[in-house]
Amino acid sequence: MLLTAASTVFAQSAQPIAPVMPESITVTGTGKSTVTPDRFSFTLGVQTIGATVDEAVNENNRKVAATIAALKKAGAQDKDIQTSQFSIWPQQDYQEGRLPRILGYQVSNNITVRSTKIADAGRLLGIALSSGVNTSSGIQFEVSNPTTGRDQGLRAAIEDARAKAALLASAANRTLGKAIVINEGVPAQPPVYPMTRAVAAMEAKVGDVPVESGSQELSYTVTVTYELR
Repeated sequence: MLLTAASTVFAQSAQPIAPVMPESITVTGTGKSTVTPDRFSFTLGVQTIGATVDEAVNENNRKVAATIAALKKAGAQDKDIQTSQFSIWPQQDYQEGRLPRILGYQVSNNITVRSTKIADAGRLLGIALSSGVNTSSGIQFEVSNPTTGRDQGLRAAIEDARAKAALLASAANRTLGKAIVINEGVPAQPPVYPMTRAVAAMEAKVGDVPVESGSQELSYTVTVTYELR
């Protein structure tokens, strides 16, 4: 009986003791960095309507081919031009109590142009608009290297987090210790700027479109847990 009791006491004392977590404070810091775009993209399209699918598609093909040829003549390369959407749908007349009646067909073909030659953005856009396109969805300036400005932004975010934590600790009559957990948030992406034009205006000769790439401000966030002493 005594041996059994002693063994039980030894087994209980051998169990690992859970570590005591230090008192802590968790804050979120934000940092920003400013970068200069080094590439652009825009999407333009041609919409055509015909009595038959063949008629609508053939007219669309002609206008899109003319647009692509004009862009290449202006210096755009094959790798810079990509078909991004192609669709065909019927134009229908709906009347109550009757089946829809097809009046014709609408064809839409969109192309996206990308280039690292920022200075050519306005010229290529103007040439595309003059060649027969009648829809546009947006122009976007981007930074090709996703790490550009990251170090600066993350350092600023860490400094912001520590400043917040130090202020809160001081207000609570505590001392801020070391960082024990750091989590990085997803950097915010710059917005896409929409661009629209009236269909009728597309028929006129369009000059270079005035566009400015400017700069982009990227935001970074970190969530940091600090010890409290």
